[in-house]
Amino acid sequence: MLTEKDFEQLKKRGISEAQIEEQLNCFATGFPFLELQAAASLEKGVLGVDIEAATAFAATWEQYLEGDNSILKFVPASGAASRMFKNLFEFIDADYNEPTTAFEKDFFAHIEYFAFYADLNMACQKSLGKDIKALIEAGNYKSIVSLLLNSEGLNYGSLPKGLLKFHNYTDGARTPMEEHLVEGALYAANKSGDVKVHFTVSPEHRALFEALLAKEKGDYEQKFDVKYDVSFSEQKASTDTVAADSENQLFRDKGELLFRPGGHGALIENLNDIDADIIFVKNIDNVVPDNFKEATILYKKVLAGVLVSTQTKIHEYLNLLESGKYSQDELIDIVYFLQNELCTKNPVMKELEDSELALYLKHKLNRPIRVCGMVRNVGEPGGGPFIAKNSDGTWSLQILESSQIDMTDAAKVEMFKNSTHFNPVDLVCAVKDYKGNKFDLTQYVDKQTGFISLKSKSGKELKALELPGLWNGAMSDWNTIFVEVPIETFNPVKTVNDLLRKEHQGTTSNH
Repeated sequence: MLTEKDFEQLKKRGISEAQIEEQLNCFATGFPFLELQAAASLEKGVLGVDIEAATAFAATWEQYLEGDNSILKFVPASGAASRMFKNLFEFIDADYNEPTTAFEKDFFAHIEYFAFYADLNMACQKSLGKDIKALIEAGNYKSIVSLLLNSEGLNYGSLPKGLLKFHNYTDGARTPMEEHLVEGALYAANKSGDVKVHFTVSPEHRALFEALLAKEKGDYEQKFDVKYDVSFSEQKASTDTVAADSENQLFRDKGELLFRPGGHGALIENLNDIDADIIFVKNIDNVVPDNFKEATILYKKVLAGVLVSTQTKIHEYLNLLESGKYSQDELIDIVYFLQNELCTKNPVMKELEDSELALYLKHKLNRPIRVCGMVRNVGEPGGGPFIAKNSDGTWSLQILESSQIDMTDAAKVEMFKNSTHFNPVDLVCAVKDYKGNKFDLTQYVDKQTGFISLKSKSGKELKALELPGLWNGAMSDWNTIFVEVPIETFNPVKTVNDLLRKEHQGTTSNH
């Protein structure tokens, strides 16, 4: 039962009573597992691209950049880096003072290779009057870690990943935010040299992102002969979800409803607010130094080339269907394209009359398009590409997380275990229709693909609701193509020691 105070809270956030009822209903009923046909593979569902095809698709993209088109790079960057330093937080709390685990030993043995080393060394000298080398000799390891993580030093434990120094160059270090600006210049600059980049950030860190941009933007514009148009947005309060107790009733903390961020799926709203023809989507931490960027740049162009080629074909088909001047052979051609290139199947399609079939094809083709890079499975955690059943009874390509798969079903477990590819979050999206109108992306979300997790607050258990993930259920009704990309294009930083991998150790010039 909602109180007067609750209604005030809802109004402030822009959340309706109907949304609360819908969310409570999700807690009560849970979310159904998705029905799978198969894991997508090179045999079916994942497009393999040899070097000849890659070169051709990259050339298609280069040609598109010469047109009068709006291109934007969208980077979810609100995540805090605290998980990156989980092992180091544990070290501070441990009942021993010297590096003991393999992780701790690795961190200290190679500490001078981190791009933040010079800053940390200065913080140590300023706070403790000794440099890192002297502190290590004195066995004062925990002080070094404290100054890395806490506010009296670099405060890395509370900052977002986008603002941490990731890569060393001969004339300074770069943060992931800066690496994304560089990437934008290398594959998303239009013919006038304009580069649009959009970061989604948390409200408390926005000013820090803006300050770093103001400081560094001019240097990168000069280096790459481009003009940056960088914008920021925050996850909307209206996309937060209410927490529930074990009885699926509203959870209250100190008499107030408890709201939690709805996960990255909430960003479909931010993406929907952007006006661009083509949008690249990539996570903040998946960046490499310049001397490793070649594969990344090539395959970004490949994905974009596949996208614009596909979009051209779809728009031709839609104009043909709208004209009404199509032959039966042309309808069959479109059906073949839908089934084989977009892997979308409808069991009842063969029963449709030509006029019904044309309407159905128009409905299926006229929607946002995404081309997603997929890398070969190497045991990394994360979702993967599958052919799954949709709520309208059709089958299509989807990116699924393990939580969406019924792990009590042996056949499904087998599919999941034997899947050949996984999702590195590497997307290129087309969000306008064949008449140039923007799609309303919120209309293509499958609300039945959310996720419920157990959390606690003030010592009390609660249920938290995550919205359908941005590249999972939030894009469920998009037309999708999966393209195999090389593993070199996927270099996420999950822990601080990942920065010691050769892919993150750069030596080329910065500005």
